[in-house]
Amino acid sequence: MLNCLDIDKPPHATRVVVAMSGGVDSSVVAGLMAEQGYDVVGITLQLYDHGAAVHRKGACCAGQDIHDARRVAERLGIPHYVLDYEERFRKAVIDRFAQSYADGETPIPCVDCNRHVKFADLLDTARSLGADVLATGHYVASRAAANGRRAMYRPVDADRDQSYFLFATTPDQLDLLRFPLGTMTKPETRDHARRFGLAIADKADSQDICFVPSGRYTAIVEKLKPEAAEAGDIVHVDGRVLGRHDGVMRFTVGQRRGLGIAAREPLYVVGLDAAGRRVIVGPKEALATRAIGLRDLNWLGDAPLAVGDTMECYARVRSTRPPRAAVLTMTATGPEIELLDGEEGVAPGQACVLYDAEQGPARVLGGGFIKKRESLILPATLPLQAAV
Repeated sequence: MLNCLDIDKPPHATRVVVAMSGGVDSSVVAGLMAEQGYDVVGITLQLYDHGAAVHRKGACCAGQDIHDARRVAERLGIPHYVLDYEERFRKAVIDRFAQSYADGETPIPCVDCNRHVKFADLLDTARSLGADVLATGHYVASRAAANGRRAMYRPVDADRDQSYFLFATTPDQLDLLRFPLGTMTKPETRDHARRFGLAIADKADSQDICFVPSGRYTAIVEKLKPEAAEAGDIVHVDGRVLGRHDGVMRFTVGQRRGLGIAAREPLYVVGLDAAGRRVIVGPKEALATRAIGLRDLNWLGDAPLAVGDTMECYARVRSTRPPRAAVLTMTATGPEIELLDGEEGVAPGQACVLYDAEQGPARVLGGGFIKKRESLILPATLPLQAAV
């Protein structure tokens, strides 16, 4: 008989390694697993340690959080280990973050952290400790699929849905991962924390990029990639030069405020030409995108995809937006997504995550990163343009 983690062992013989960030979510996961009689081991990754970030409320995997995770482990009576992953985190996340901005993209470092650090190196560590599963505090769900692997789903608490940031989880990783909070709401999680007597029950959630404590990501990018701060032209989609800027890294597609130019009509950033150091602006209608190309597709569906395959799905192009009706087509040059109703402000470097339904506990089919536009100087009266 399978236990509640879908393992054919009694709880006491099932080793669960819990990724403990020091926050309330992962702490409750550790508490629930211990309460249910599993053999629980807590692991915290020290990812960075620089100045104010160590003491910033809501920071992840730095000094105060490591201390909080250790206190939770002591309260629960489980072993706890801290692993130094600073060098790996710098190369896999921070350096990639800076390079993405230098390339004129809008990065999402949480995806890189999950796929290159938490769900790669940490999974290897969990296996070396004899883990049957690695449990995390992410708000996402998983269960057995028709093909014998595990499938990922959106959680019950739609306001806490983190599936957008986990689309790059591979099938092999997903088989070993468990997400106990997928069936809970955040208030229920905090209630469990209070029931366990955890001092972090009311700890604030992390809101910002964990390694940018001041919110000034430009300081990091400029230090690592100074070319991203080189001045250039602000150009209208009709080719007119409207002004100058202090670096493409200070802009993102869809941005309206802070352009530093005067215009009779509202203008938005519609593209970034990093090589030419140009910021392309235009009217709101120039933001509308119907077609996007993807790179680094990670597929979590039951059947593999082949060139020529098409399927209806729902695509999510920003973490704060709902999935919208779309069609996925596998071409010889890579996957392409047709957004049936179009989307505004589709930014290269962001993820496009695919689901099998628009609402509810939809299954995550996979996703990829949005490619940059090939042409950035656009006709002045272009309706829905392609982003490939």
